[in-house]
Amino acid sequence: MSLMRNLNRALTATTGLQVRKAAPVAPAAPKATAPKQTAKKPTAVYRCPAPEDLATDRLLRRPVFIMSPVRSGSTLLRMLLNAHPRLHSPHELHIRRLEVGYGSKLSQKAMSALDLERGDLEHLLWDRVMHRELVKSGKDFIVEKTPSNAFVYERIRDCWPDARFVFLLRHPVSIAQSWHEGDPDKRTYDEAAADALRYMKAVEKARKGTTGGHTVRYEDITADAEKELRGLCAYLDIDFEPTMLDYGKKDDAQVVKGLGDWRDKIRTGQVQAGRALPTEDDIPDLLRPMCEAWGYSR
Repeated sequence: MSLMRNLNRALTATTGLQVRKAAPVAPAAPKATAPKQTAKKPTAVYRCPAPEDLATDRLLRRPVFIMSPVRSGSTLLRMLLNAHPRLHSPHELHIRRLEVGYGSKLSQKAMSALDLERGDLEHLLWDRVMHRELVKSGKDFIVEKTPSNAFVYERIRDCWPDARFVFLLRHPVSIAQSWHEGDPDKRTYDEAAADALRYMKAVEKARKGTTGGHTVRYEDITADAEKELRGLCAYLDIDFEPTMLDYGKKDDAQVVKGLGDWRDKIRTGQVQAGRALPTEDDIPDLLRPMCEAWGYSR
C-alpha cells in the first residue's frame, strides 16, 4: 500500500480530510497589449527668410506653383506653359517628400549655430533641386505642378516669399470620375470621390490662405486655350506666345508614368476637348459642397 493511501487513511480517521495531487495549473493567458502607435513625425522648424535675405538663402526667383487636385488637367497646363520660351515646367518633382536628417548631435548643434534648423535645411535642398532643373533648361522661371503641394502650401509660401500661385479647378464630379477610371481595380467611384475630395479641400484652403494668386478652370482651357493662356501670361508678367497652343512641337518628351498624366490624350501635343459637364443629378452629396464653392452647382 502506498504512502499516500496510508496517509489519507490516517487523516480521514482523525480529521476527515484527504491529500490529493494538485491539478496542473494552466498557463496564464497573455496580457493584451495595446497596438504600437506610430511615432508622429515632428513638425519641421524653419524661419521665413526676410526679403533682404532672399539673395543669400534662395537661388530661385519668383517660382510658379500650380495648385490643383489630382486629375484636374495639371499635366496639360504644365505642358502648355513649358512650351513658352521663358517657362520651364518639368514633370512632378514631389519636393515636399525630400527630407533632411542629422547624422549626429554635433551636426545638429553645428547647423543650429548657423541659424539653420531642419526645416531650413530642407528648404535649401528644395530650392537647390529646382534651381538645378531650371538652369539645365536655360529658361527664366520654373513651374511646379505636383498636386500634393496643396497640402503644404504654407511651407511653400514661407520657403519662397516671392512665389506665384496658379489655382487650377475642375468640376469635382469629373475629377472623381477620372480618378476612378485611372485605376478602377484600386478604388471604387465612391472611394475615388472621397480621396480626390481631400485634394480639393487642400486646394481651396490654399486659395484662401494666399494672396494675389490666379485661378483658371480646366473646362475653360479646353474650350478656349488661347484666352486662358493670355490671362495667365499677363498674371506671370510675360508675353503670350502662340506656340504654346501646339505644345507638342516644343515639349522635350518629359512625360513620365507616375509623375503626371502619360496617356495618349496628353501625348497628342494639342489641347483636346474635355468631357461633358456632369448634370445636377450626377453630383453626389459628398461632392455637392465643393461643387457649390467652385461655382459648378446651382
